[in-house]
Amino acid sequence: MLLCWALAAAALDRRGHRQPPPLHFDFLVVLGCRVLPNGEPCETLVRRADYAAQLFHVGVADAVLATGGVGEDSGGVSEAVAIRTLLVERGVPAERIRLEDRSTTTQENAAFSAELEAGASVLVVTDSYHALRAERVFRRYFPEAYAVGSTPRPRMRIKGALREVFALARYRALGRIQR
Repeated sequence: MLLCWALAAAALDRRGHRQPPPLHFDFLVVLGCRVLPNGEPCETLVRRADYAAQLFHVGVADAVLATGGVGEDSGGVSEAVAIRTLLVERGVPAERIRLEDRSTTTQENAAFSAELEAGASVLVVTDSYHALRAERVFRRYFPEAYAVGSTPRPRMRIKGALREVFALARYRALGRIQR
């Protein structure tokens, strides 16, 4: 059982490292993550924003949709605002960035993003191990949705991938993911 769990976690992580499909998207959707009590973004949020900025600058999408609400210990700064700040610092024009600043889960990221940009084609930027679940959730709301992942530090990557196996099973059981 433990071996199956570990193999599933490794497969999820590996899948998230694939290259974006050779398509042009309307939006890159950057999934939020924790903002620290001092209002600074966590390491994960910085890494996701870095990857999204790289993809934007090579022309993968016309615009970016930054997602994520205000967490309990975020100093009042939403994840979406923190992402926008990071993207602008990395040369993404502010007028090309939209905000979805209410969500607190992957499911809400997708639902609230679809309220803003129904019918858009999206490339979701998250962590490698989270890419499969994110892609499947977003496909419930968008006609064309793919996901790619940034690469966390090894310890975070292992822990996240192991946790993601259960999250994926839970989302499937609740009917929150599209095949």
